[in-house]
Amino acid sequence: MRRLRQLAQRTPPGRERYIDLLRALAITMVVLGHWGVTVIGYDHGRPAGHSALADLRWAWPLTWVAQVMPVFFLVGGYANAASLTSRRRRGGSATGWLVDRSARLIRPTTVLLLVLAAGAGIATLRGADAAQVREVIWFATIPLWFLVAYVAVVALTPPMYALHRRFGLAVPVALVALVALGDLGRLLGPAVLADGNYLLGWLAVHQVGFAWYDAARADTRRTGDATAADADTAGDGDRGLFRRRLPLSGRAGAILLGGGLAALVLLTVAGPYPVAMLHVPGERLDNAAPPSLALMAAAAAQLGLILLLRRPAGRWLRRSGPWQAVLAVNAVVLTLFLWHLTAAVLLVGLLDALGVLPTPPVGSAAWWAWRVPWLLALAAVLAVLVAIFGPVEARTRRPTATGPAGVGRRRLRAGLALAGYAGVLVGLLLNSLTPKEGPEPLGLPAPALVAYLAGAGLLRLLRSGRDRPG
Repeated sequence: MRRLRQLAQRTPPGRERYIDLLRALAITMVVLGHWGVTVIGYDHGRPAGHSALADLRWAWPLTWVAQVMPVFFLVGGYANAASLTSRRRRGGSATGWLVDRSARLIRPTTVLLLVLAAGAGIATLRGADAAQVREVIWFATIPLWFLVAYVAVVALTPPMYALHRRFGLAVPVALVALVALGDLGRLLGPAVLADGNYLLGWLAVHQVGFAWYDAARADTRRTGDATAADADTAGDGDRGLFRRRLPLSGRAGAILLGGGLAALVLLTVAGPYPVAMLHVPGERLDNAAPPSLALMAAAAAQLGLILLLRRPAGRWLRRSGPWQAVLAVNAVVLTLFLWHLTAAVLLVGLLDALGVLPTPPVGSAAWWAWRVPWLLALAAVLAVLVAIFGPVEARTRRPTATGPAGVGRRRLRAGLALAGYAGVLVGLLLNSLTPKEGPEPLGLPAPALVAYLAGAGLLRLLRSGRDRPG
């Protein structure tokens, strides 16, 4: 608590605290949503889980708010633009930024994968069925789907931010148009044309985060609150900034909210897209995998709601208590996300071993009554996991600007950084694409684990061997 109070007191006056609140709320909704909608039953005598949404059609419109992945990428775009701009102001390079930015993402993820692989290996050595081990680890690593896309947009931030500085909001508009073209492939064939939407859709939302950063910086400058110490409100290259900045007013929020909802109704109720913005077993399309035009409309509506609430939320966050709570969540936000399904695996395994695992039918009174103790028990398990593994994320050091280096060395470091990101992406993607059926003694496909650790190790070497300030 003392450290949180100190962090709260040191917060720069121009910081957009609302961004941190959105990140904390989004992760909380993801965790509670996954836990709350999961149905636990038995399949061939073994515990198994699936989504309850197929049986709760009335809840599908609620996913227009509950699907918060767009919020993550919106906030990520803002934070990445702010930190990249700050890095360059202090004399750093885009390569150095990429190398340091990887630490906060990769260190907690590496710990998760190594712990899961070690646990799976021990279980296999003790006689557990390798196919069952893979199924358990597959469920625990579902959150890595998100990291595949997010690591990719982080790696693309320097060139995409340069495009933003030149073309502004025209970039996300063009990306959304490409998403619509990809959807034509899903609707009319061939479906493979939509695969690019996995990246294009999230890039579009990420670009809007860039625009928010520029707009917030412009507002801060206009009110005279900008300081050299505030990384969120300073930068270079402001030519044409006001012409292309995102309006942050309540009026703009109302227009985005109304327009996004109208488009969403047309696309889902009258159009070919499912109403649910989350995966529903048996539906022809999945609005989130890959991101669809309907999900882009939902993202626009969410942005409108976010802008409407920006000013009252900002005033509330000036209070010490709420701001300290937001800081506490953000210190371990990735740890919460990465480990929340592992907490479910552990609790289900424990209750099954004790013979007291409840499996009431979806929607029954017993099922609803079980939601509260289920969530409380999961929160307790996750709290223990965060206490153990949270310090890995919370203690990640703040990056420092590096001194000048020769052209050859800069190119080498840039190539190695890109190779490191590529290894991490390939490893995460291979794990996500490998079916849950099939024997895997370590729970994770060996090629995926090797590729990931090679990429993560390379980035770690680059961080430890970076140039020191001149």
